[in-house]
Amino acid sequence: MGKKKVKKYYVVWKGHNPGIYETWEECKRQIKGVVGAQYKAFVNKQEAEDAAKSFYENYIGIDTKKGSGLSDFELSAIGKPIVPSLSVDAACAGNPGILEYRGVFTDTKKQVFARGPYPEGTVNIGEFLAIVLGLAYLKQNKLKIPIYSDSTTAISWVSKRRVNTKLRRSEKNKLLFDAVDKAIEWLKTNEWNNPILKWRTDAWGEIPADYGRK
Repeated sequence: MGKKKVKKYYVVWKGHNPGIYETWEECKRQIKGVVGAQYKAFVNKQEAEDAAKSFYENYIGIDTKKGSGLSDFELSAIGKPIVPSLSVDAACAGNPGILEYRGVFTDTKKQVFARGPYPEGTVNIGEFLAIVLGLAYLKQNKLKIPIYSDSTTAISWVSKRRVNTKLRRSEKNKLLFDAVDKAIEWLKTNEWNNPILKWRTDAWGEIPADYGRK
């Protein structure tokens, strides 16, 4: 039995008629004779539609033919991220390593807070602190919107109001653990109504707060 042919959607950013085309022949007609034509193939319609609303430069060097691995039906069932909302993320050079974390508005990517670098931390600690700082920010500004994090571990720590890290306290990470202690105290003495939601990287790509250093 022959290999099943994968359906593709072709996004043309620069061509005779920019848009989305469902066959390579249609795409070729749009880019033929166009100097510096800009186009790419995608394996599901939703990703193609999102790309068409964005810029070609955002997809340079990315293998868009692999896609998310989800079908159009699965993507439709998952839906899109809720906006407005806050997205948080952390970056750590090593494990442990130099740590920083931040929060941005999901739709605009406008940064609303950033902390670090701390000389010795872990991604999970950074993700945890980012969620708590996000909750405090939203409460202070009376914003009843959800928070997205791509860390299941950090979401669990917030829910349990405690951290379960193997990182040992030291003089080097004293400031970081001071922040952890304050975050835990905040969780124990405050209530919030903001949902903490898991970011679906498989369906939506990297979380907007991502540092882009992978």
